[in-house]
Amino acid sequence: MSHPPYRADHVGSLLRPAAIAEARRKYYQEKSIGADALKAAEDAAIPALIRMQEEVGLKAVTDGEARRSFWHYDFMGMLDGLDIVQRDTGGSFKGFQGVALPPVFPAITGKLGFPDDHPMLEHFRFVAANTRVTPKISIPGPSCCHFRVAKEDIAVPAYQDDPQAIFDDLVATYRKAVAAFYAAGCRYLQMDDIFFAYLCDPKHRADKAAEGLDPDWLIERYSWMLREAIKDRPADMMIGMHMCRGNFRSTHAAEGAYDMAAEAIFSTGVDIFFMEYDTDRAGGLEPLSLLPKGNQRVLPGFITTKTGHLEDMDWLKSKFEEASKYCDINQLGIAPQCGFASTEAGNAVTEDDQRRKLELVVRCAEEIWGEV
Repeated sequence: MSHPPYRADHVGSLLRPAAIAEARRKYYQEKSIGADALKAAEDAAIPALIRMQEEVGLKAVTDGEARRSFWHYDFMGMLDGLDIVQRDTGGSFKGFQGVALPPVFPAITGKLGFPDDHPMLEHFRFVAANTRVTPKISIPGPSCCHFRVAKEDIAVPAYQDDPQAIFDDLVATYRKAVAAFYAAGCRYLQMDDIFFAYLCDPKHRADKAAEGLDPDWLIERYSWMLREAIKDRPADMMIGMHMCRGNFRSTHAAEGAYDMAAEAIFSTGVDIFFMEYDTDRAGGLEPLSLLPKGNQRVLPGFITTKTGHLEDMDWLKSKFEEASKYCDINQLGIAPQCGFASTEAGNAVTEDDQRRKLELVVRCAEEIWGEV
């Protein structure tokens, strides 16, 4: 088996198979089946998702996040001291109509920690037991447990009095998570730390400033958290990080170039960077000039998951020619801009669109680098 980083990869989430969507509806809405029946439906359908990824030629596969409602909240709600609560207010995604963003919010109710029996450890083991290639799991990065928590939803006095106390405990939480996934056999762990990109958006920067938080200080703290969380990982464990500007039913929630955060991003010690680059919302490729020379790799997301339109190969090659002006072409690879289903609702694409996009990722890698 080869080892990451690979030239062709993907962020992690996939459209939910119909059987899983139906089972989740019966479990969560109708309450007509139990947890065992839901798990049986997931266990039956996920191997086909894994096979699809293998068939298109990918060397790293996930479970498509098919057991989750959200790319981040499920993992977060399974941590010690962090609960997901429902409210009657909605979200800030742009452009969608007729689909309500589920009104759920994270709240810190106790001391943060990673439990020994976190369910996603078993989720990873299932993928590992059902693939011939490298199993990967994508989890939200540590910034997710801070950026989305309102001040009034922090119930721990020590965290209210000293913001650094939250960061310190998040570092400890994620250090334990890294060690636990490694012990479970994981050698390729991806953390989705999208809020680096959000903090390059003027609106989100203004929102944080209104909360009394300096957005540039947050960028620095988020970089420190991730660097501290992963710095002691074993040498044979690859860490990826995905960044985007929101992904709910093919819509977005932020925009702005990476320039303000690029130095902090590339100083995290992460091995593989998944960077959204499918529209002008992400700005230019100039920030790639800050990628340190060496073994780190950037996978620019020129291929969108928000529409079924298939990108032209010559156009993709021209984008990589442009990117190579700012960093070594050998430090690049290709992945879609985001997942296909950051929430269980999924993007406005079909399963056929999804497969063709992943096939294009593999073909592009083969044509540019001669390898996947």
